[in-house]
Amino acid sequence: MKVYTRTGDDGTTGLLFGGRVPKDAQGPSAYGVTDEAVAALGVARAETEVGQEIFELLVRLQRELFVVGAELATAPENRHKLTDGVTRVTAGMVEALEPLIDAATERFDPPTEFVLPGENRVSAALDVARTVVRRAERECVTAGAEGWLESDSFVIAYLNRLADLCWTLARWQEGTFRAARHRD
Repeated sequence: MKVYTRTGDDGTTGLLFGGRVPKDAQGPSAYGVTDEAVAALGVARAETEVGQEIFELLVRLQRELFVVGAELATAPENRHKLTDGVTRVTAGMVEALEPLIDAATERFDPPTEFVLPGENRVSAALDVARTVVRRAERECVTAGAEGWLESDSFVIAYLNRLADLCWTLARWQEGTFRAARHRD
Protein backbone atom coordinates (compact mmCIF):
# COMPACT_ATOMS: atom_id res chain seq x y z
CA MET A 1 0.00 0.00 0.00
CA LYS A 2 1.32 3.42 -0.91
CA VAL A 3 1.02 6.40 1.41
CA TYR A 4 -0.01 8.70 -1.39
CA THR A 5 -3.31 8.25 -3.21
CA ARG A 6 -3.36 11.38 -5.38
CA THR A 7 -7.08 11.73 -4.63
CA GLY A 8 -6.45 14.88 -2.61
CA ASP A 9 -4.52 16.61 -5.35
CA ASP A 10 -7.71 18.41 -6.35
CA GLY A 11 -7.97 20.08 -2.92
CA THR A 12 -10.57 17.71 -1.50
CA THR A 13 -10.40 15.12 1.26
CA GLY A 14 -12.28 11.92 1.88
CA LEU A 15 -14.51 11.58 4.94
CA LEU A 16 -15.20 8.67 7.25
CA PHE A 17 -18.18 6.69 5.90
CA GLY A 18 -17.76 8.33 2.49
CA GLY A 19 -18.04 11.65 0.77
CA ARG A 20 -15.50 14.27 -0.19
CA VAL A 21 -15.27 17.93 0.82
CA PRO A 22 -12.79 20.74 0.27
CA LYS A 23 -9.77 20.41 2.55
CA ASP A 24 -10.47 23.86 3.97
CA ALA A 25 -14.09 23.04 4.90
CA GLN A 26 -14.86 23.55 8.56
CA GLY A 27 -14.97 19.84 9.42
CA PRO A 28 -11.49 19.08 8.06
CA SER A 29 -10.19 22.28 9.66
CA ALA A 30 -11.52 21.15 13.03
CA TYR A 31 -10.23 17.59 12.80
CA GLY A 32 -6.92 18.89 11.47
CA VAL A 33 -6.38 20.89 14.64
CA THR A 34 -7.52 17.88 16.66
CA ASP A 35 -4.80 15.88 14.93
CA GLU A 36 -2.31 18.58 15.94
CA ALA A 37 -3.49 18.13 19.54
CA VAL A 38 -2.82 14.38 19.30
CA ALA A 39 0.71 15.16 18.12
CA ALA A 40 1.25 17.80 20.83
CA LEU A 41 0.23 15.29 23.51
CA GLY A 42 2.66 12.88 21.85
CA VAL A 43 5.49 15.35 22.41
CA ALA A 44 4.57 15.50 26.09
CA ARG A 45 4.38 11.70 26.25
CA ALA A 46 7.80 11.39 24.60
CA GLU A 47 9.23 13.30 27.56
CA THR A 48 7.89 10.72 30.03
CA GLU A 49 8.69 7.06 30.58
CA VAL A 50 6.65 4.01 29.71
CA GLY A 51 4.79 2.80 32.78
CA GLN A 52 4.56 6.20 34.43
CA GLU A 53 1.05 7.28 35.34
CA ILE A 54 1.32 10.38 33.15
CA PHE A 55 2.52 8.29 30.17
CA GLU A 56 -0.47 5.98 30.36
CA LEU A 57 -2.88 8.89 30.75
CA LEU A 58 -1.47 10.69 27.72
CA VAL A 59 -1.85 7.55 25.59
CA ARG A 60 -5.49 7.36 26.68
CA LEU A 61 -6.09 11.03 25.83
CA GLN A 62 -4.46 10.66 22.42
CA ARG A 63 -6.74 7.72 21.67
CA GLU A 64 -9.78 9.64 22.85
CA LEU A 65 -8.86 12.47 20.50
CA PHE A 66 -9.09 9.93 17.67
CA VAL A 67 -12.76 9.56 18.65
CA VAL A 68 -13.14 13.34 18.43
CA GLY A 69 -11.46 13.29 15.03
CA ALA A 70 -13.70 10.49 13.78
CA GLU A 71 -16.84 12.40 14.70
CA LEU A 72 -15.48 15.51 13.01
CA ALA A 73 -14.44 13.53 9.91
CA THR A 74 -17.98 12.31 9.34
CA ALA A 75 -20.36 14.23 7.11
CA PRO A 76 -23.58 15.25 8.85
CA GLU A 77 -25.63 12.91 6.64
CA ASN A 78 -23.56 9.95 7.90
CA ARG A 79 -23.70 10.73 11.63
CA HIS A 80 -26.19 7.92 12.16
CA LYS A 81 -23.32 5.50 11.42
CA LEU A 82 -21.22 6.68 14.38
CA THR A 83 -20.64 4.43 17.40
CA ASP A 84 -20.60 5.90 20.91
CA GLY A 85 -17.13 6.00 22.41
CA VAL A 86 -15.52 4.70 19.20
CA THR A 87 -16.40 7.27 16.57
CA ARG A 88 -18.68 9.57 18.61
CA VAL A 89 -17.81 11.46 21.79
CA THR A 90 -20.10 10.64 24.70
CA ALA A 91 -21.19 12.47 27.83
CA GLY A 92 -19.35 9.76 29.78
CA MET A 93 -16.09 10.66 28.06
CA VAL A 94 -16.54 14.28 29.14
CA GLU A 95 -17.50 13.32 32.69
CA ALA A 96 -14.52 10.95 32.98
CA LEU A 97 -12.12 13.87 32.55
CA GLU A 98 -13.43 15.73 35.58
CA PRO A 99 -12.10 13.35 38.27
CA LEU A 100 -8.75 13.37 36.44
CA ILE A 101 -8.68 17.17 36.68
CA ASP A 102 -9.60 16.97 40.37
CA ALA A 103 -6.95 14.32 41.09
CA ALA A 104 -4.21 16.26 39.30
CA THR A 105 -5.21 19.46 41.10
CA GLU A 106 -4.62 17.74 44.45
CA ARG A 107 -0.97 17.13 43.48
CA PHE A 108 0.22 20.73 43.38
CA ASP A 109 -0.27 24.02 45.13
CA PRO A 110 -2.32 26.32 42.92
CA PRO A 111 -0.35 29.11 41.27
CA THR A 112 -0.88 32.54 42.78
CA GLU A 113 -0.01 34.42 39.58
CA PHE A 114 -0.04 33.86 35.84
CA VAL A 115 1.87 30.75 34.85
CA LEU A 116 4.94 31.15 32.70
CA PRO A 117 5.20 27.88 30.75
CA GLY A 118 8.57 26.17 30.52
CA GLU A 119 9.44 24.95 34.00
CA ASN A 120 10.42 21.65 32.41
CA ARG A 121 9.94 19.87 29.09
CA VAL A 122 6.90 17.84 30.12
CA SER A 123 4.97 20.79 31.52
CA ALA A 124 5.95 22.99 28.57
CA ALA A 125 4.75 20.32 26.11
CA LEU A 126 1.48 20.00 28.04
CA ASP A 127 0.99 23.76 27.88
CA VAL A 128 1.51 23.66 24.11
CA ALA A 129 -0.99 20.80 23.92
CA ARG A 130 -3.46 22.86 25.97
CA THR A 131 -3.26 25.76 23.53
CA VAL A 132 -3.74 23.45 20.56
CA VAL A 133 -6.75 21.82 22.24
CA ARG A 134 -8.22 25.29 22.86
CA ARG A 135 -7.75 26.10 19.17
CA ALA A 136 -9.48 22.83 18.26
CA GLU A 137 -12.30 23.80 20.58
CA ARG A 138 -12.68 27.17 18.81
CA GLU A 139 -12.66 25.45 15.40
CA CYS A 140 -15.37 23.09 16.63
CA VAL A 141 -17.52 25.98 17.84
CA THR A 142 -17.39 27.35 14.30
CA ALA A 143 -18.05 23.87 12.89
CA GLY A 144 -21.09 23.55 15.10
CA ALA A 145 -22.39 26.96 14.04
CA GLU A 146 -22.03 25.88 10.41
CA GLY A 147 -23.98 22.66 11.02
CA TRP A 148 -20.98 20.35 10.85
CA LEU A 149 -21.65 19.04 14.38
CA GLU A 150 -24.98 17.87 15.70
CA SER A 151 -26.53 20.18 18.29
CA ASP A 152 -26.25 17.42 20.92
CA SER A 153 -22.58 16.65 20.18
CA PHE A 154 -20.21 16.41 23.13
CA VAL A 155 -17.11 17.30 21.10
CA ILE A 156 -16.87 20.90 22.31
CA ALA A 157 -17.46 19.97 25.96
CA TYR A 158 -14.83 17.21 25.69
CA LEU A 159 -12.23 19.59 24.25
CA ASN A 160 -13.07 22.19 26.90
CA ARG A 161 -12.44 19.69 29.72
CA LEU A 162 -9.35 18.30 27.99
CA ALA A 163 -7.78 21.76 27.84
CA ASP A 164 -8.45 22.15 31.57
CA LEU A 165 -6.89 18.74 32.17
CA CYS A 166 -3.80 19.66 30.15
CA TRP A 167 -3.40 22.78 32.29
CA THR A 168 -3.67 20.84 35.54
CA LEU A 169 -1.33 18.09 34.29
CA ALA A 170 1.24 20.74 33.36
CA ARG A 171 1.03 22.31 36.82
CA TRP A 172 1.33 18.86 38.44
CA GLN A 173 4.36 18.02 36.34
CA GLU A 174 6.12 21.30 37.03
CA GLY A 175 5.27 21.00 40.72
CA THR A 176 6.89 17.57 40.80
CA PHE A 177 9.93 19.02 39.05
CA ARG A 178 10.20 21.91 41.51
CA ALA A 179 9.97 19.59 44.50
CA ALA A 180 12.72 17.35 43.12
CA ARG A 181 14.94 20.32 42.28
CA HIS A 182 14.55 21.93 45.72
CA ARG A 183 15.52 18.74 47.51
CA ASP A 184 19.03 18.88 46.05
